[in-house]
Amino acid sequence: MKKRIVLVCLAGMSTNLLVNRMRRAADMKEKNVDIVAISASEVEKDIQNEQTDVYLLGPQVRYLKNDIKQALNNSDIPVKNIDMTDYGLMDGSKVFEYAEKLMDGVN
Repeated sequence: MKKRIVLVCLAGMSTNLLVNRMRRAADMKEKNVDIVAISASEVEKDIQNEQTDVYLLGPQVRYLKNDIKQALNNSDIPVKNIDMTDYGLMDGSKVFEYAEKLMDGVN
């Protein structure tokens, strides 16, 4: 089954470059994943779709972590902050690797 990684930021735009780099990293590993960026205002609607395997938060929305966990009814879906250095460098490989570990249950 195809895994889904969601990056959350303020407007859903600043993470588009990171999403593209993560997609390239996934392609290089021949991983079948869906990686998207959404705005903080779209999270609730995304949660209702029940298709996301991990939520990664951009530095500008890290304060939403507990709110998103509550909206997920404290399910096992990881909600984690993207490392600020990796985000700043737009290191798609590192962020994708982190997402993979989270989906595999490694914190």
